[in-house]
Amino acid sequence: MANIHNVTEFFFLGLSSNQEVQRVCFVIFLFLYMAIVFGNLLMVVIVAVSRNLGSPMYFFLSSLSFVEICYSSTTAPKLIVDLLAEKKSISVWGCMAQLFFMHFFGGIEMFLLTMMAYDRYVAICKPLHYTSIMNRQVCTVLVGMAWMGGFVHSLAQVLLIFRLPFCGPNIIDHYFCDVLPVLKLVCSDTFLIGLLIVVNGGTLSVISFVVLLSSYAVILFHLRTQSAEGRRKALSTCGSHVTVVVIFFAPCVFIYLRPTATLPIDKMVTVFYTVITPLLNPIIYSLRNAEVKKAIKILWTRATKVDKK
Repeated sequence: MANIHNVTEFFFLGLSSNQEVQRVCFVIFLFLYMAIVFGNLLMVVIVAVSRNLGSPMYFFLSSLSFVEICYSSTTAPKLIVDLLAEKKSISVWGCMAQLFFMHFFGGIEMFLLTMMAYDRYVAICKPLHYTSIMNRQVCTVLVGMAWMGGFVHSLAQVLLIFRLPFCGPNIIDHYFCDVLPVLKLVCSDTFLIGLLIVVNGGTLSVISFVVLLSSYAVILFHLRTQSAEGRRKALSTCGSHVTVVVIFFAPCVFIYLRPTATLPIDKMVTVFYTVITPLLNPIIYSLRNAEVKKAIKILWTRATKVDKK
C-alpha cells in the first residue's frame, strides 16, 4: 500500500472560482461566524449565571451551544480565510485533523440532541420522578457519554481513511476535508471503505433521527391526557427541539447515507449544517422559550446598570 505522505497537501476548489462571489461570501460568512460564536456563547453565559435556568434541559442546551461553537470553528475560519486566499491549501495532517474534529463535534451534537429528547420524555411522561432520574450526576454522565460517542465515531471515520493511499491528484472539490470528497482522491478501490463510512456515518444519523422522532411521538401520545395549558407548554418546548433535530439531521442523512458518489449540491447542503444550523440553534431556543428570553432581559439589565455606574 502506498504511503499517505506521497501527497503532502491538498488544495480546495472552494465554494466558487469567481473572485467577486468570493469577496461577497467572505463578508457573509465572516458575519455568520461571528453571529454563531456570539449567539451560542451568550447561551452558555446565560445558563451559567441565571438561577432560573438550572434544570437539566438548560444544562444540555448549554453543552450543545458550546459544542456548536467548536463544531463551526472546525470549518468556518478556514473557509473565511480561503475566500480571500489565492492558494486554498491544507496539509495532509491538517486535513485529517479537520476531518476528525468535524465528525467529533458533529457526533457529540448528534448524541446530545438524543439525550435532550430523553430529558423531555422523562419531564413530560414521568414528571413526579423527573428530579430523581435526571439529577446533575446523571446529566454529567450523559454529556460525558456524548463526548465519548463522538470520539469513537470520529476516530472510526479517520482510521478508515488515514491508511489509504493518496498518490495524486490532490484537488478536493469542496471547501473543507470531509470523508466523501477526500475518498475520491484515493488511488485504490474504495467500495468497501465507502460502505463502512455509510454504516458509521449515515446509518448512525438515521438511527438517531428515528429514535428522536419516536421519542417525540411517544411524548405527543402522552400529552393527550394533560391539560390544555400543559400541552401548550410541552409542545412549545418540544417544537424547538424537533425543529433543531430536523434541520441538523436531514442534511446529514442526505450527505452520509449515500455511496461514495458526490453531487454538485453537496457544498450548499454542507454549508447548511456546518454554518446555518449552529446559527439557528440559539435563535430557535431563545425565541421559543420564555425563560431564556426572561434571563436575557435580566442579564441585559444588569449589564446596562454596570455601564451607567
